[in-house]
Amino acid sequence: MTATPARPNAALVLIEFQREWLDPEHGRLNHLVEDRDLLDTAVGGAAAALATARAHGVPVVHVPLVLTPGAPELKGWTPARLGLRAAIPAAGTWIRGSAGAEFAEAFRPAPGEPVVRGRAGASAFAGSSDLDLILRRLGVTDVYLAGFATHVCVESTLREAHDRGYTAHVIHDACAAFNRAQQDHVREHVIHHFGGETDAAAFTASLDATAAAA
Repeated sequence: MTATPARPNAALVLIEFQREWLDPEHGRLNHLVEDRDLLDTAVGGAAAALATARAHGVPVVHVPLVLTPGAPELKGWTPARLGLRAAIPAAGTWIRGSAGAEFAEAFRPAPGEPVVRGRAGASAFAGSSDLDLILRRLGVTDVYLAGFATHVCVESTLREAHDRGYTAHVIHDACAAFNRAQQDHVREHVIHHFGGETDAAAFTASLDATAAAA
């Protein structure tokens, strides 16, 4: 891994730090993460990155997935027969007002931190999501991604961030796939095509160094 330093015009983008993933009792997707050490590491890494970003005034953007019952937001102009467009309505996850759709306690947005609305797809930019507008208004050039799942929504966001002209970085120990093989595949075969990789410790050290030099 070649750690990429945090840039002055950076933002930390937190993807789906919600109870569906992080609450074993109320989260209907928590059981999908087979590698519990990987999940625990991601939670710890994300918490560290979040604390550092807040301490240094780096924008934090929260990207939940919140849908109405039946998930009509995902239907599109063709019938939803395959993929997440079919699986999510069938599972009944991410429903507005449900326990699973709530932010996990440790990752609730602080006052003033933007929360993306209108997302309708795997990428944090999908549908009528206002993520791109938020980032542009903040003058962000570099996005640091953390969240779930590495091989689904984080990867989708990485690819789209690249195609929209952002410099994208994955904080790999602040993300979790379902198992180590999936996590390693993204790290070894995907990330370098669309951005860079770092870890929570390097992200923290870079911001600390930038602050010390200011």
